[in-house]
Amino acid sequence: MTFTLFYDGSCPLCVAEMNQLRALNHAENLKFEDILAPDFKALFPDIDPTEASNILHGKLSDGTLLLGLDVTHKAWSLVGKKRWIGLLRLPVIRWFADKAYLFFARNRYKISFLFTGRSKCEPCQNGVCAIADTKPSDDER
Repeated sequence: MTFTLFYDGSCPLCVAEMNQLRALNHAENLKFEDILAPDFKALFPDIDPTEASNILHGKLSDGTLLLGLDVTHKAWSLVGKKRWIGLLRLPVIRWFADKAYLFFARNRYKISFLFTGRSKCEPCQNGVCAIADTKPSDDER
């Protein structure tokens, strides 16, 4: 099974999470696609970059589209980490968690600045941050 994550390559927190997931993607179940890549629309005509900027998008190999925290939960489940995210998908908690996620998505550049001191990534290639090749720390294995 392949799960494709469509992320904002200009968001420092988004890129940091993709870096963590990529480092743990030993089974290569995850694919990472930056919605700001110059050829994104040509490669993924069925994914609207504006919508994917408003809410995280992910696509299963069978074409099923997941959104928001469902994407986050699926991605971390596939690498076998952060099982607690499953609690955010429980019926009563889900509504509140989804509202909190949408708040984060709308304000991710301001929140990134609070946590990283940067509201947007420095330009890498074609103005888009790349996912760094990183290895997981011992406590992430």
